[in-house]
Amino acid sequence: MPQRDSPDSGVGGPARGSRFPGVRLVLFDEGTELENEAAVAAVLVPVAVAGAYSYRVPPGMKVRPGSVVRVPLGPREVIGAVWEIETSPRVSRRKLRDILHLYDDVPPLSDDLRRFVDWVAGWTLAAPGMVVRMVLRSEEALKPEPPVSGVRRVEGAQPERMTPARARVLDLMMDGLGWTKSGLAATAGVSSSVVDGLLAQGVLEPVELPATLPPPLPEIDRPAPRLNPAQEEAATQLRAAAGGGFKAFLIDGVTGSGKTEVYFEAVAETIRKGRQALILLPEIALTDQFLDRFERRFGARPAEWHSEVPPRRRARAWRGVATGDVRVVVGARSALFLPFRELGLIVVDEEHDAAYKQDDRVPYSARDMAVVRGHITGFPVVLASATPSVESQVNARQGRYVRLELPERASGAELPEITPIDMRNNGPERGRWLAPALVGEMKAAVEDGAQALLFLNRRGYAPLTLCRTCGYRFQCPNCSTWLVEHRFRGQLQCHHCGHSQPIPHACPSCNATDTLVACGPGVERIAEEVADLLPDARVLVLSSDLPGGQERLKREMKVIEEGGADIVIGTQLVAKGHNFPLMRVVGVVDADLGLAHGDPRAAERTFQLMAQVTGRAGRITGKGKGFLQTYSPDHPVIRALLTGDREAFYDSEIEARRSSRLPPFGRLAALVVSAPDRSEAQAYARALARAAPRAGEVTLLGPAEAALALVRGRHRFRLLVMAPRAFDLQAYLRHWLKAAPAAKGGVRLQVDVDPQSFL
Repeated sequence: MPQRDSPDSGVGGPARGSRFPGVRLVLFDEGTELENEAAVAAVLVPVAVAGAYSYRVPPGMKVRPGSVVRVPLGPREVIGAVWEIETSPRVSRRKLRDILHLYDDVPPLSDDLRRFVDWVAGWTLAAPGMVVRMVLRSEEALKPEPPVSGVRRVEGAQPERMTPARARVLDLMMDGLGWTKSGLAATAGVSSSVVDGLLAQGVLEPVELPATLPPPLPEIDRPAPRLNPAQEEAATQLRAAAGGGFKAFLIDGVTGSGKTEVYFEAVAETIRKGRQALILLPEIALTDQFLDRFERRFGARPAEWHSEVPPRRRARAWRGVATGDVRVVVGARSALFLPFRELGLIVVDEEHDAAYKQDDRVPYSARDMAVVRGHITGFPVVLASATPSVESQVNARQGRYVRLELPERASGAELPEITPIDMRNNGPERGRWLAPALVGEMKAAVEDGAQALLFLNRRGYAPLTLCRTCGYRFQCPNCSTWLVEHRFRGQLQCHHCGHSQPIPHACPSCNATDTLVACGPGVERIAEEVADLLPDARVLVLSSDLPGGQERLKREMKVIEEGGADIVIGTQLVAKGHNFPLMRVVGVVDADLGLAHGDPRAAERTFQLMAQVTGRAGRITGKGKGFLQTYSPDHPVIRALLTGDREAFYDSEIEARRSSRLPPFGRLAALVVSAPDRSEAQAYARALARAAPRAGEVTLLGPAEAALALVRGRHRFRLLVMAPRAFDLQAYLRHWLKAAPAAKGGVRLQVDVDPQSFL
């Protein structure tokens, strides 16, 4: 959670009262409407400006704070939200433009949601219009879907001549409900002409049907799985908290401990009390398996919200959330900004995952902002993880969060045995990447009908391709990164900007042929080695950039779950909460990979990733084994994984953060300057540094060239601000940016409060 005692404490958030100086505000209760032909409304529009624009309310239009409207903005029209009513406008009403349309088919944004938008804008230093843009998705969601044409049986009417086809149609319509013509014909097994004939004879009559039926409600009293004592104790506390005001919980349970079934009990109690629930997941690939679990528990599927959901379904979900028809949403981080009518619970699953941080436009942490939204509205928030973030661990230790511990697997299976493979002494033969001991364990598992998983957090075939004659290395023309070879596709690709090119037959520098060599392994190269070592095994590669996208990933997850693959080779997406019942052996190809750079969170992230991925082994049947191929078996992270002494690792990491004044014991903000021209970026970064206010409590580092100095053709310089935990960092940054010279031309400045990435 952000280092503030409450969303209203004033540290870093928007000032109390008006966001618009000089404007006297009229406050309205939730049910109050305004009808004033001379009224002026401050409307937030989805653009990066500091405040709202004033618009005249046309005669006869009833608006109130939160009303969703369409307004003119320059030569175009945009969707916005009425934020305040101005009784003393700064501009003459005659000079103002009218609101064009009021979307009165959707409820106004609630006062709590508007407070949340203001809070996020204040915390992140983002324009409030860019935050409200995440709430108001599209005009399609604001308009009711037009009804569809259908037919209904006329009571007592009979056809002139009864045929078997007509009889089948009429039998289906005995309940008097309406059908679409095509749906009726298909269900009855007749041609559409049969339906048309009954219409012509007056036996059926045309009716208008709703475009979609309300989603089925979750069956909260459906029999639930039996919980073990630790699960039941945790569930009891969550049930008691539902509907009882704000409280933050941390479900801290080992992999496979049944955290999902525990927070499902909180979801059920929330629905029972007439409220809505939101469950956040870090990875779209998790969604299908999760939806199946939800349907088994509640007899109906929740609404989905993520980038792979088709626009029409997203629009329906948005409307259903706003009207209250949708009771549960499962979604990615952006679901946090949906306009829930009666939100009463947020669950953040895998709360440690870096995917909850958005880095562009509005840089926010969905985990932290979920806690803020719960605090503002007054409902419980549940964070769940087998490897909680250091921030959440500290919050639990200091009593801000209630820790709910699940120390054992729900199936009763023991945790996997973790074994190191010292690559200095027991590594693979030259030209190979898998140690003989790991290959032997994989072979034994496959022969027993079990599965093995190999984890390597490198996509493609190889991270670098070079010419062994002249040393030429293939680098992205837009980014300061090497091109990754994707042999399955015959491409060299940049994973930052998307640039790709065919793998050439000759070196572009010296024109030598047959001299290009792939350096290092990616998952495709590991798959090639496995196919050579275990030719009879069914091998499946899981990577987010393989052809077929998310739909392919979902199908392949199902294949693994049902035992259709013997050996799975994957990147970090395989570590994110999946349940593979037959998985017995997990091998980490390069356990040292995440420890090789200066990211202050490197140790924490490596520990979390290794613990999560090895936790896929033996979740149901036990006897799981995890193997870490490492050149540094004595590294503190590796030792903590091998000994299972998680608390010792967290103690050490927390103390290191405390002594370095790093979060959660200090505050950070990154200012990233970018421009197409390197000298322009560097010059502005230096001018920005010179304008920094002097404060004894603040340390300013930089400007320095970013670790990724060139991304998408833009040169990047970073400044890092370090301050004590209680320091009002947002006020300092606002003062600094006000005094700094304006960025001109192609220069851009991105401010990231509480950065997660240091690239």
